[in-house]
Amino acid sequence: MTVFSGERAFELAILRHPRARRYTIRVRNAYRDVVLTMPKRGSLADAHHFAQKNAAWIAAKLAQLPDAVPFASGEMIPFRGVPHRIEHRASARGTAWVEQDETGNALLCVTGDAAHIARRVSDFLKREAKKALTERSRFYAARIGVSIGRIGLRDSATRWGSCSESGSLSYSWRLILAPDFVLDYLAAHEIAHRIELNHSERFWSLLDAMTPDRRRAEAWLNAQGNTLHRYGKTRI
Repeated sequence: MTVFSGERAFELAILRHPRARRYTIRVRNAYRDVVLTMPKRGSLADAHHFAQKNAAWIAAKLAQLPDAVPFASGEMIPFRGVPHRIEHRASARGTAWVEQDETGNALLCVTGDAAHIARRVSDFLKREAKKALTERSRFYAARIGVSIGRIGLRDSATRWGSCSESGSLSYSWRLILAPDFVLDYLAAHEIAHRIELNHSERFWSLLDAMTPDRRRAEAWLNAQGNTLHRYGKTRI
C-alpha cells in the first residue's frame, strides 16, 4: 500500500490480525519500515484512507530515524564499540579483518570486488559475534555449573538474546557492534536463565552476582540499542 505526504511516497506493509479491533500504524525502527495492522474483516479501502490520513505522521516518524549506514567503503561502523572505517582493498589476500592505520585510526579492511563488500562485512561481523558470544556463554556456564546447547545468531528487532528450556541460546549478531561490556552482559543474562527461566528476584540476584555491569549495560542498551539496527541498511 502506498501513501503520499507532499511529494514523497511511503510504502506500508499490511497485516490482518484476528484480534485487531481497529486500524493501527507503527514505524518499526529496527526494520525501517511501516506496518498497518487491520481487523480480519476490515476493508483495504478503509485501511488506505486511514493510512493516507496519517501520512504526515508517518513521514515525521521516518524522518526521526537515525541515518542508515550501509556496509560500503568509506563508511564508519562500530566494532566492539569502537568506530571503524570500512576500507576496500580489492587486490589484498583474505576476506576481512581489522587493523589500525599509521595514525591509529581503526579500519575494517575488505578484499575482493566492490559488489561483495556488504556481504563480506556482514559475514565478518557474524563470525566475530559467534566467536565472542560462544566464548562468553561458555565462560558463564562454567562459572555457575550449567550446560548449554546450540548457540545461534539472528537479527531480531525486539530481543537481544534468548535461552530455551533445553539450553539452546540465540543472540542478535548486532551485539558485536556494541561495547564488550554489553555483549558480556547479554551472555551472562541468557546463561542465568539456565537456572532461573524467568525474571524473578532470584534471577536478578543471580545475574548481579555473575556480572557487575548489569545496570551499565542496560542503560547503554536503553539509550543506544536501537541505533545498532541502522548499520548494514540502505539509506532511504
